[in-house]
Amino acid sequence: MIEIASNPKGDSAREDEERTSSTAQLRVKWYRSTLYNALILGICNFLAPGIWGAMNSLGAGGEETPYLVNGANALTFCLMVVSCSFSSVIVRYIGIKWALIFGTMGYAPYAAGLYTNNRFGTEWFVLFGAALCGISAGVFWMAEAAIALSYPEPDNQGQFLGLWLSFRVGGQVLGGAINLGVNAQNNQAGKVSYKVYLAFIALQALGPVVGLLVNRPSEVQRKDGVRVDMSVTNGSLKELQLTAKLFFSMKFLLIVPLIGQGVYTEAVMFTYESLWFSVRARALGSFLSGIVAIIAGNLLGAFLDRQKLTLKTRARGSFFTVLGLQGAWWIWATILVTEFHRIKPRYDWVDPGFGRAFALFLLLVAGFQLNYLYL
Repeated sequence: MIEIASNPKGDSAREDEERTSSTAQLRVKWYRSTLYNALILGICNFLAPGIWGAMNSLGAGGEETPYLVNGANALTFCLMVVSCSFSSVIVRYIGIKWALIFGTMGYAPYAAGLYTNNRFGTEWFVLFGAALCGISAGVFWMAEAAIALSYPEPDNQGQFLGLWLSFRVGGQVLGGAINLGVNAQNNQAGKVSYKVYLAFIALQALGPVVGLLVNRPSEVQRKDGVRVDMSVTNGSLKELQLTAKLFFSMKFLLIVPLIGQGVYTEAVMFTYESLWFSVRARALGSFLSGIVAIIAGNLLGAFLDRQKLTLKTRARGSFFTVLGLQGAWWIWATILVTEFHRIKPRYDWVDPGFGRAFALFLLLVAGFQLNYLYL
């Protein structure tokens, strides 16, 4: 393991030492490196929210109408807020690694709920699976974001984030390929084949197993020699108080509208796809949306890592580009959906008008990925 020796000269000397070690680029063991942990974290993302994204990118989880799944997703996200609020307390007791593992456990039951509803018409299991998914997912998003921001060296954070999120949408690409292969002949409206969910359940069940491979913070070796410390030393009540204080701080409250407009897209674009496209067109969207998200996310990650530009230029340039594009796409969406409510289309990929309607879905996906990575 790489350790920084205690320095009796004081904080200033220690900072000089850290800067020196940063430029020296120390040698590290592969299975302790930040790149290794980025890959493991990415695979967890691939298996859990990545496959979840593949199901939802079918439009309403692949169901014929979006209403039950929209309700289930609302339950999921409400419970995510609750479990995420308690996540630092959970980390205090079980550590960040086991918090990540716990966070992967609720995704497979949600896929199982969609399977039973699709095949047998069972509705309660969809809501039960959504509740389990919400409880675990709130902890998962906290844990993986904390790892993604704390493990890598400062000059590798954009690359780490881009790689991490690429795996998430990589799961969406694989799931989309499965969707497209199973449903390629179905050019009608309706729900997708129940067979796709069997593959999704199997993949998501692997999430906790892969999570066992991630390093604890004390085991991570960074090239700059800086040790990773993610210990939580406050008591549980103090942690909850600090979380509430942070939530109601002015800096956080000012960014809430930015979070809201970015995440709101996810609900709208999947409902849009479910209402106006055939089954196989939705399967195509499930596949292509992952590819679009990978490209958009990595382009932004590469730009944010450009050291030749000042941090202020990178931050502000990204802000105005991402939000400007978002505004343009929402205006276009408003025009199209107003028309769709009048003519009631159900687009297949051989129909006139499919291209402009389908392009909007892909652009909304790209916008969601850019907003998410920027935040």
